[in-house]
Amino acid sequence: MDSGGQYHDGTTDITRTLTLDAPSENTKKHYTLILKGMISLSKIRFPKGTYGGQLDTLARQFLWENGLNYLHGTGHGVGYFLNVHEPPQGFATIQSERGRTIIEPGMLTSNEPGYYIPDTYGMRIENLIVCNEPDQDGFLSFETLTLYPFDVHLIEQRMLTPTEIKWINEYHDMVYERVSPLLNDEHKDWFREKCCNLAWND
Repeated sequence: MDSGGQYHDGTTDITRTLTLDAPSENTKKHYTLILKGMISLSKIRFPKGTYGGQLDTLARQFLWENGLNYLHGTGHGVGYFLNVHEPPQGFATIQSERGRTIIEPGMLTSNEPGYYIPDTYGMRIENLIVCNEPDQDGFLSFETLTLYPFDVHLIEQRMLTPTEIKWINEYHDMVYERVSPLLNDEHKDWFREKCCNLAWND
């Protein structure tokens, strides 16, 4: 599901892949590979002057390790009451304008790796991330703005590192904390289940 809207405090763009049946091992593997890539891009620290094309590889690395890839860019700029796809920045190959644009503080960009098998299925996970001001070392980082959980039924937890599990659990906790005050009790219970934490790997 790829959705979004224009609001007084910004423009949104979000994609979530959900399963309505028990997923196959391959489905879980592919989903987890793109989730690992999305997390890698979300939590990176990088020096000033870094191009979108350099960061694009972070989201693809786990697919590449398995001989897989996707043909679209990993991310695009998002406008404010403008275009949902707003140039110039993004995460894409260095051959594109997006990939040749330096990522600067304040830029709002999508983070959306995916994987597709013709006539079988496709999947994508998309959050919006904003580039923070430099830290004390002069390095930049991203803050994730999108607030919706991942489908844990599609995650192959054995493929995740403890750091990735920690990131998912902290993200789910943040999502529930910020969204649940807007829900009634019935929907809070439903949303709490969706924002469940993963158990730690042995």
